[in-house]
Amino acid sequence: MSWRCRPYADLYAFNLQDIIPSFPIPLRSGDREPVIDLQTLLNEVYDIYGYDLVVDYSQQPVPALSESDATWADALLWEKGLQ
Repeated sequence: MSWRCRPYADLYAFNLQDIIPSFPIPLRSGDREPVIDLQTLLNEVYDIYGYDLVVDYSQQPVPALSESDATWADALLWEKGLQ
């Protein structure tokens, strides 16, 4: 497949410490595009299914985080009482 045949797409870049940006779902021309708030959806799934009780936060993540992300994650886990 040639790169000229690929559909147009948007890139929503974000880092670990950022909130995941909301994005529209493209539909047919003339249809109103719904906006997906992926951060809220992930937070709700995490809460509903009790991932705080399943994930072992004492383990180091794989792949390892950068020093600044690891410091941020450690502070966030302490704040949430998960560390």
